[in-house]
Amino acid sequence: MTIYNLRMDISYEFARPSGAGRQHFRILPASLPGRQRVLGSTVTLQPEPGELGHFTDFFGTAVVEAAIPAGLTRLDLSLEAQVERLAPIATPDLSANPGQLAAELAAIRMIGPGSPLHFLQPSRRIPQVEAISRFAAGALQPHPGTSTRALIERLGLMLHDYMGFEAGVTDAATPPAQAFAAKRGVCQDFAQIMVGGLRSLGVPAAYVAGYLRTQPPPGQPRLVGADAMHAWVRAWGGEFAGWIDYDPTNACFPGADHIDVGMGRDYGDVAPVTGMLRLDGLQEGRHSVDITEAE
Repeated sequence: MTIYNLRMDISYEFARPSGAGRQHFRILPASLPGRQRVLGSTVTLQPEPGELGHFTDFFGTAVVEAAIPAGLTRLDLSLEAQVERLAPIATPDLSANPGQLAAELAAIRMIGPGSPLHFLQPSRRIPQVEAISRFAAGALQPHPGTSTRALIERLGLMLHDYMGFEAGVTDAATPPAQAFAAKRGVCQDFAQIMVGGLRSLGVPAAYVAGYLRTQPPPGQPRLVGADAMHAWVRAWGGEFAGWIDYDPTNACFPGADHIDVGMGRDYGDVAPVTGMLRLDGLQEGRHSVDITEAE
């Protein structure tokens, strides 16, 4: 068990005074039984919003809703939270053979937020891409009798070897097909490509948003704000295994340094900032994340 202090700051500067708007922020760490527990959290905005509320969306992600007043040239948001994160426990591979998933899925009648049926079909930001489907099919060879968990890991390793991590070559609107063709991108691209590949193989897969505590090079101090928002994959391994997380950007099953915020069909369901704000002119935004172990 590790207890983290998490701080995230988001700031926007507007070239001209803004109009009014309403924003949704999906930034709060989640409480997940057996995985992590939120010990406390505070969100502040400057200037203070006209209204500030909270709700939980369909997939269970906590949302902060703010009514933004008109006339702003700067908006600052800060999150402070303390999270207890449990180390993953090694368990036997109980996942089904991928060929058995179709029969298990056909028997499911649940359509609640956790139903794997929501995560099987292409979504708005993750359409089916023939090149990605062909690439994913390679994870079944030469092991057609593999378990779903082994398939998830093999595809993640393949994608990690195929793609290079490079900030700035893609943005939040870049389609998975474009990032895949360029063989470059960031965690959002890795996750959405892997989600699309798993779905093409009949494996329900969700996009997970969260935070990642990074480690500095040996002998170097940790830099404030050097941690990051992050994205990875949650795939369904069948009735007995349930959901299995994998981080293709770092070629690993997530550990204690991964802090969950929420999951959805693609980035659009868990984007950290959504909504509407009337603007006339340019804007500049920046954010920083700092995660430290509590004393």
